[in-house]
Amino acid sequence: MSAVAECLVAFLFGSIVGLLVQRSRFCNTAALRDAIMFKTYRNTKALLVAMMILSIGFTGFMTVGAGHPMNFDVGLNTFAGLFLFGIGMVLAGACTVSTWVKAGEGNIGAAWALLFTFVGMFLFSLVWSWNYWPPAPASMTGEPNLQALQLGYANARTLQDKLGIPAVVFGLIQSAVLFAIYRAILRRERAQQAQHELHQKEAAAGQAA
Repeated sequence: MSAVAECLVAFLFGSIVGLLVQRSRFCNTAALRDAIMFKTYRNTKALLVAMMILSIGFTGFMTVGAGHPMNFDVGLNTFAGLFLFGIGMVLAGACTVSTWVKAGEGNIGAAWALLFTFVGMFLFSLVWSWNYWPPAPASMTGEPNLQALQLGYANARTLQDKLGIPAVVFGLIQSAVLFAIYRAILRRERAQQAQHELHQKEAAAGQAA
């Protein structure tokens, strides 16, 4: 596939995804925030379904040798970065993807959040070349380095290469765990609905009395 064709495919795919995100109001941050803070699971269920499809799809491609996942070290700095990012996105009220959508719709707060996302990335790029921990580029070699609290690469292809187990097996295991969480959410929603209906009946009975 030529470079022009790849750009056209990327543009088409990005346009479709952008339209779907804008119309569905889907947000990764909202999927977790709403479940924890408001006990609503609309985005959470959509996120779980997407993760199940992607887990099986990506690991399936890895198994047949067609997948080219990004390799990045997992360490304490990863968890610290995810924690800080999560705080920022909850304060911003959206994840990076939906922040783009909201900024495109004219939301000034989202535009500021997007701007300072770039500022943070720029500042990080300045310190990345410094040899200190965390994160120290010299300690991130893809191999476990307990002294630097780095676990090396952590993905299905790494497990496939080291253990000889097809990557799709790990994808199926992860999908099974996600499906169990999905089923638990459905049970939680049914319980909430039953409780709501009970309260409505009690309120109607009180008004009738």
